[in-house]
Amino acid sequence: MPDQTSSPTIQIPGTTSHTLAARGRHEGTVRYLKAGTGAPLILLHTVRTQAEHFRHLIPLISAQYTVYAVDLPGMGYSEIVPGASSEEPAMRAGVERLLTDLDLDDVTLLGESMGAVLALTTAADQPDRVRRVVAVNTYDFAGGIARSGLLARLVVTGVLAPGVGPVVAGIEPKPVLRKILQGGLGDKSALREDYLDELLQVGQRPGYATVARGVYQNLPSLIAARSRYPEIKAPIHLVYGEKDWSRPSDRQANKHLLPEADFTLVSGAGHFIALERPDVLADLVNSAA
Repeated sequence: MPDQTSSPTIQIPGTTSHTLAARGRHEGTVRYLKAGTGAPLILLHTVRTQAEHFRHLIPLISAQYTVYAVDLPGMGYSEIVPGASSEEPAMRAGVERLLTDLDLDDVTLLGESMGAVLALTTAADQPDRVRRVVAVNTYDFAGGIARSGLLARLVVTGVLAPGVGPVVAGIEPKPVLRKILQGGLGDKSALREDYLDELLQVGQRPGYATVARGVYQNLPSLIAARSRYPEIKAPIHLVYGEKDWSRPSDRQANKHLLPEADFTLVSGAGHFIALERPDVLADLVNSAA
């Protein structure tokens, strides 16, 4: 059963909270927020975040779309299932459940970081349902969040270490999480204290440290998922922050894989564009509504 010991501290006006039913032993309930009217648009969040990552974007697009902001499996307030995989195929299965269980068609997928990879691979799997993909700062390169800075490298190394890794994953002081996440921002003030508190509250859920460690361990599966990109039939828009953790060579590699994709570089922005420049993402999707 889902953990009911806590509930979100951040409320997004105009949204309602819903849950997809569990499916089988390793596919627990999946929580999502819903808002607006129009064609469906699914929002897929980043490493170590949740649906509230899009708190500033949802109000900007809900007049044009029916928005579904998902807590990826085991993350946010989706059910933590002991023994469940956190690798890309398992995460993608959670996204595809939303499409199939709700019978959504003509879907726009907008994902950031890990969510961008899942948006692309879901589009490869569901060509008849997906209309368009906006992939923001794809998290598909060596190093990942460890490129945020020295502190992030030390923490991720500790989390991944044999033996002590689970212990390190369960220790998350607020100043440390703040520093790591700010390493993904051009404008450090875009990380609001109430959102940081929300992430820390989620981190206290029983079993969440295991999920967090699994997500950090899944980077190789996200990198491997790049092989699926050329299968995508839907139009794609690649978006990168000028100060994203990806290097120019990483971005060029994806442009090479997706030569027909549109490309936008957001000046001054880092890895978390949904926090820094939700207006840019809103303009991209609303112009295609």
